[in-house]
Amino acid sequence: MARIRAVLFDIDGTLLDSNDAHAHAWLDALRGHGKSVPFEHVRSRIGMSQARLLRELVDIDADSLEGRALAEHRSAVFKAHYLPDLGPLPGARVLVDRVRSRGLSCVAVTLALASDLDHLLRVAAVADLMDYVVTMEDVDQAEGDPDLVDAALGRIGVPAEEAVFVGDTPYDIAAAKRAGVAAIVLRTGGWKDAELEGAIAIYDGPAELASRLDDSPIAKGVHDAVTAAPRFGGMRTRRTAVPRGM
Repeated sequence: MARIRAVLFDIDGTLLDSNDAHAHAWLDALRGHGKSVPFEHVRSRIGMSQARLLRELVDIDADSLEGRALAEHRSAVFKAHYLPDLGPLPGARVLVDRVRSRGLSCVAVTLALASDLDHLLRVAAVADLMDYVVTMEDVDQAEGDPDLVDAALGRIGVPAEEAVFVGDTPYDIAAAKRAGVAAIVLRTGGWKDAELEGAIAIYDGPAELASRLDDSPIAKGVHDAVTAAPRFGGMRTRRTAVPRGM
């Protein structure tokens, strides 16, 4: 069994307590463009790509003039009205720091734009701990969901079986699965365990994963974690970036 060499971290909802804020920013932008959408419809889609979210919510092409205007409005609203009040989820910095102390590469993998990522990493208190970052600009966004995890593996030169993805939504699990990477999921995204099918382990949040790191799939490897499933609360047994500063 190959040892884990890299941990890929989603940021929003995983290390940063920001999912509700993103949903409200989208609502503000949509209402500003005459689109009325229930909060729960938006909230349940946080973690999707921007293109997919706009298509499913209001049937707007993200590359159209209206789609671009909406995205720019949402970004401006988020930075001005929501980002200043955000903070890291409990244990976020401790988790990333402990992963790094094991000699593993830490990679930020996010649907955010590169221009937004520095702000997110700073507010999440992990800006100085990420070895690589992969953003929307690093992948082909022409069709479907962007293959961010696959792009991250290519950038860091690590095969899928030697990496673990840590996220908080079913969309993170799907992204990891497309790349052949095992996914650990945190309940901080607000999803029920039954909706997180496909993750090899589920934890309450960064603090719990950090405190149990020695017994986690990150330390023990994916095969050991699956065969020892009862040791991990909520575990699912079905197995399914660029250097900082560039």
